[in-house]
Formats: sequence, C-alpha cells, structure tokens
Amino acid sequence: MSRTPRATPATAALDAAGIPFTVRTYVPDPRAESYGTEAAAALGVAAPRVFKTLMVDVDGTLTVAVVPVSGTLNLKALAAARGGKKAVLAAGDVAERRTGYVLGGISPLGQRQQSPVVVDASALQFDTVLVSGGRRGLEIELAPADLIRASGAAVAAISQQ
Repeated sequence: MSRTPRATPATAALDAAGIPFTVRTYVPDPRAESYGTEAAAALGVAAPRVFKTLMVDVDGTLTVAVVPVSGTLNLKALAAARGGKKAVLAAGDVAERRTGYVLGGISPLGQRQQSPVVVDASALQFDTVLVSGGRRGLEIELAPADLIRASGAAVAAISQQ
C-alpha cells in the first residue's frame, strides 16, 4: 500500500522496491514561472536540495537529467557523461509522452518508458534530496543513493550554478 495521499507511478515504484521516502506536498501556483523554485520556496527547502527532471536528446537517445533547480544543465557535460557528442533539450510534448507525466511533475522514477538517467553529482553532498513525485505539488524526499539505485542512474557533474 502506498504511503501517499494519491499514489503515482513514482511512489509506487519506490514502494515496490522497498525504498524509504517521504512525500512532501504543496499547492502549486499555476502562475509560477519555475516549478522547481516554487517547490523549494513552498516547502522551505534550500533550492540546491531540490532537483528538476529534464528530458534531453543525446545523439538520438532520450536521456533524463536530474539537476538542482538552483542551477542549469550543462548539455556538453551530459553528452560526455553518456558517451555522446551532442545534447539538446527535448520538446515538452516529447517529454510528456515518453514519461507519462505532465511538465512540472515529471519524475525520474516510474516513467512510462524508461530512459537512461544521469543525476548531478551535487546530490551526493546531501543526506536527502527532493525530486518530483509525478504530479505538480508532490515532491519525494529520499537519500541520493536511493534515488540513484531506484532510477538506475549514473552520477556525473552535469550542472552549473
């Protein structure tokens, strides 16, 4: 049984794997310009501990990048981490179709079609980090090692502040 008010594929995947996590919720503001920054402020969490999920095309392979909301994705570093040459952000509709989630609620966990995942190395400096739980206003707090294990992620320095 899920530990969330409304289970999502992300929380169900963590439950099934027996990975401990905490659900943190807030009421999303439809006018917010940055979903991640809004989540950090609403939950009273330092922005570097809140991670956004981005869908990126690396040499023709859709790849998930998980980076702090306080930074920006370094596309060249992501391409290098995946052994590629070129990376470009995927269109929002592509990300939604691939993951089964809506923009602002895309989780690196429980996606409709699994893609390779790369988590920024900065996550390792924290006891816990927050990622989207699969819908706007729902964040999952968990240990970085558990995020990496649950998503099958590689770890690399892919963000810049």
